[in-house]
Amino acid sequence: MAMAGPAVNRRRGFSSSWAGMIGLAVLALLVLGCLGSLPWTLGSASKEAPARYEDGTLSAILLPPTWTGFTDGAADMALALRDRRDDPNWTPAPDGPNPDTATSTLVRYAQVTLERAEAKRHDDAAPLTKQDLQRAEPTYPFGTDNLGRDVFVRSLTGGGVSIGIGLSAALISVTIGTLYGALAGYVGGRADALMMRIVDILYGLPYILLVVLLAVAGDAIVDEFDTKANARRHYIEQQAMVELQHRVEAGTAKIANKEAMRVLLEEEPELRATYQDQADAIKRLEPYHMAPWARTLFDVIVLLVAIGGVSWLTMARVIRGQVLSLKAQPFMEAARAAGVPVWRQFARHLLPNLLGPIIVYATLTVPQAILQESFLSFLGIGVQPPLPSWGNLAAAGLGELNTASSRWWLLVFPCALLGLTLLALNFVGEGLREAFDPKRSRS
Repeated sequence: MAMAGPAVNRRRGFSSSWAGMIGLAVLALLVLGCLGSLPWTLGSASKEAPARYEDGTLSAILLPPTWTGFTDGAADMALALRDRRDDPNWTPAPDGPNPDTATSTLVRYAQVTLERAEAKRHDDAAPLTKQDLQRAEPTYPFGTDNLGRDVFVRSLTGGGVSIGIGLSAALISVTIGTLYGALAGYVGGRADALMMRIVDILYGLPYILLVVLLAVAGDAIVDEFDTKANARRHYIEQQAMVELQHRVEAGTAKIANKEAMRVLLEEEPELRATYQDQADAIKRLEPYHMAPWARTLFDVIVLLVAIGGVSWLTMARVIRGQVLSLKAQPFMEAARAAGVPVWRQFARHLLPNLLGPIIVYATLTVPQAILQESFLSFLGIGVQPPLPSWGNLAAAGLGELNTASSRWWLLVFPCALLGLTLLALNFVGEGLREAFDPKRSRS
């Protein structure tokens, strides 16, 4: 026993963190369910039909989830609806379903069932049986929204959009923060002080304001590209100013300025129409009608760049501190003495030693980016309908909460999925921090 050495502190691996493993399992299920289903949810059932997240049935407006029990007897009620429609003298049986006294929810479920059964039958002359109606009963695990769209499908699509934006924004943030912080820490001196003061200034700016400004600027660029309104107006005003100058030279007008030009266009609408026809004939002034998917993609990219372009500040500070510490190590001094190029020093010596902090803070940046996207979409300046995200789904569900009739499923499920994703990501980040942070080693 006297010769026994002291106990060695061993750092716990990620697999020893139960919270991290549970969070990783939940996160894997959510990512596979949301991102993996995007090819299906973004696609359509037929070539000319809208995407599945847009497809809805008018009779299925604001139906609660199927498992709540409101669908019991939908097939029998559908038979009663069909009989009442086909027979003007139909009267309900004493022990049979009566559409006039049943709940409106059950009647609407029965209407959807009847529509689906009639759409699926191959022989129009064959009568519908109860078995056909039972097979056609709709299944809405998350209910439907105010346009009859399946909230489950929209939640999957919204999760894919939110998680995809969060992962992409985190990648942008990690890339910018790593390069900026490594450059500041390696160069040092006044350049380091100047770069860090820029980070301090950006820290003081509210990110919501920056995102709003970027979104407004992006909308203005797209509108001008789509309609060419500013270019056409400028051409008309320019031609009107030329005409006004000719009139001043001829003595029929007193002055040529912007105010006189506007008065001229208002008093002579035929002159404005002539200039508009001239603008229509110029190819560079022809409006370019952007496809809806292209406009949606542009809005998502603007939001992605805005979130990723602000979230890198903490990463830059962390990487700078690590580089300042690593730069003083003997292996870095040996690399500089041997004349190793700077890019090779970073790729072969600094980056492998920075992987731990990068992975940990990247994992913690993803939930922050997802939360920012959801918050901005909730405010209406992020992802725009009809493309769903957890933020705009929650915003739409909030308006359905009232004292008369509370459609709780529209708010509960998107918020529950968002909260579960953020919780799982934080658990994974905590497990990675225990695995890579030497200060949290255990004996």
